[in-house]
Amino acid sequence: MTISLPKNVKTVIEILEKNGYEAYIVGGCVRDELLGRTPKDYDIATSAVPEQTKRCFKNFKVIETGVQHGTVTVIVNGESFEVTTFRKDGAYSDRRRPDSVVFSSNIRDDLARRDFTVNAMAYNPRTGLIDLHEGQKDLFRRRITCVGNPEKRFGEDALRIMRALRFASELDFGLDKRVAEAAHKMKDLLEEISVERTSKELSLLLCGVAPFDILTEFSDVIAVIIPEIELCIDFDQHSKYHIYDVWTHTAAAVERSEADPDVRLALMLHDIGKPFCFKADDEGNGHFYGHEKLSADIAGTILHRLRFRAETTARVSKLIRYHYVTPVNDDKVVKRLLSTLGTEDYFLLMEVMKGDNREKHRFCIERVQVIEAMQKRAERIIAEEQCLKLSDLAVNGGDMLELGFTGEGIGTILKDILDAVIDEKIPNERAALLRFARGRLASKS
Repeated sequence: MTISLPKNVKTVIEILEKNGYEAYIVGGCVRDELLGRTPKDYDIATSAVPEQTKRCFKNFKVIETGVQHGTVTVIVNGESFEVTTFRKDGAYSDRRRPDSVVFSSNIRDDLARRDFTVNAMAYNPRTGLIDLHEGQKDLFRRRITCVGNPEKRFGEDALRIMRALRFASELDFGLDKRVAEAAHKMKDLLEEISVERTSKELSLLLCGVAPFDILTEFSDVIAVIIPEIELCIDFDQHSKYHIYDVWTHTAAAVERSEADPDVRLALMLHDIGKPFCFKADDEGNGHFYGHEKLSADIAGTILHRLRFRAETTARVSKLIRYHYVTPVNDDKVVKRLLSTLGTEDYFLLMEVMKGDNREKHRFCIERVQVIEAMQKRAERIIAEEQCLKLSDLAVNGGDMLELGFTGEGIGTILKDILDAVIDEKIPNERAALLRFARGRLASKS
């Protein structure tokens, strides 16, 4: 097995070896290379302790990023590489990090402490692949398997439960039976993990290539992080538009959407208010009036609790609030949405709406075609630099002040002018806008 390593990676390994130390690329970069994927970065494990590594790279910039854990960052031709000493971990009393770290001179010890077999391989150009836990076999089987006993591994760091689900979603792998059983059994340990850590893994899971199976098969695990989804699981919608219960529809919509973090967060939570809004008519058909507003409010609470950034929380809540807009391929409707949402959020909303409608009854696919037409229409409107916001108007606040408007009245008349321009009642021309404003002023006198 031969892996073609980038030049800078080979430089780091060669320098360590020339100084008498072992060095290997390890973990996810080995996994990705074997899968034919381009690694995001290359981590290097070595028999050298941090002080020895620093001496090896005395002619390079070295940053002490985690010396107590054996890690320094070496900069080679502007590229950063984490170089970490082989190590053995002590007990995990806080279920997060080892109480102690013991440096080792043996790569076997370092690979034995890793979470999953597919992440427990090492490679060196001279010695080739080191695969002591059948990680390559699990890549072939497309299975996530723990190194050692899953319950022991999850007991050491419960975040590994979410990491197992995340890797399965990212790689489109299944979970080994023992891993899946342990994840269900030990899910409540996730309550002991900081929300920042679980939120990061959840976001990565959602943006994987195959989140549907994970969200449906491990909904009980996700519910530990987001208890609000419990009511959605198996909730029959009794709707002619839907083919799934609320949570299955949610999972399907996530998978069938653009892999943008905000889009997928919005789709995961877009119907979370439905169980509270359900009303059946006399014929037994389900209706969820106002669910988009309630879902947006619940989503905001959840994302704030999970410590997502304020801008992410605001954007996702907005996308959910507007996801139920009826698709209409009309200039006025498109301009109104562009004006209300802003350009970036408008196109994200279109992706949310497409994901939502792809997972309903077949006749709803027509809506997807309308939404795609709305995207093209918006691109044309933007290219033509049509008026969409107050700053695009041919008049400004100073003009309104000169006409006699004061205080809040200036903002109100400018908003009325913008609405009239967007609705194509008047052209965005200075003379026409001033006439409109004078007419409003006269009507108030």
